[in-house]
Amino acid sequence: MVIVVSGPGGVGKGTIAQQLVDSMDNLWLSKSWTTRTIRKGEDPKSYYFASREEFESSIESGNFLEWTEFHGNLYGTPLPDAPDGEHILLEIDVQGAKAVVRKSIPALLIFVDAPSVEAQATRLRGRGDPEEEVQRRILRGKKEREIAKELGAYVIINDDVERTTKEIRALIENYVTT
Repeated sequence: MVIVVSGPGGVGKGTIAQQLVDSMDNLWLSKSWTTRTIRKGEDPKSYYFASREEFESSIESGNFLEWTEFHGNLYGTPLPDAPDGEHILLEIDVQGAKAVVRKSIPALLIFVDAPSVEAQATRLRGRGDPEEEVQRRILRGKKEREIAKELGAYVIINDDVERTTKEIRALIENYVTT
């Protein structure tokens, strides 16, 4: 079973994904790759930080479910290789969710959003994104919301990370038991 958690930058996807994995049995988090540098204060385990050459070699080898270039950096989701009996959790952007749908992979699609664009901007600034990046991510977020709607994803507003995680956990539990 594949569960996709997507959403614009700064809405708390990574925190929620980690809380889900920590609190649920049989849930395996696929680690995305990126060529960007690690942010100050970021958990070095949040991504596989690859060189551009290593990333491009993996593209050529067909090792990604999906990948994209965003602001000069490459981001990608490796083909999932979960341990037996584990459900796969993909924390990816909506383009990645779109790739999952395009490949006809049955999946629960969940789109996490901030309560407002202003809240998203505050969160982005709080994690140290420069203002130019904040504005780019805000603009991209508008497009991502439209795509999520087209995909029919469940939309969950992250106004409280604990409540949001519980709500998503209930969706997953319901989905994997039906």
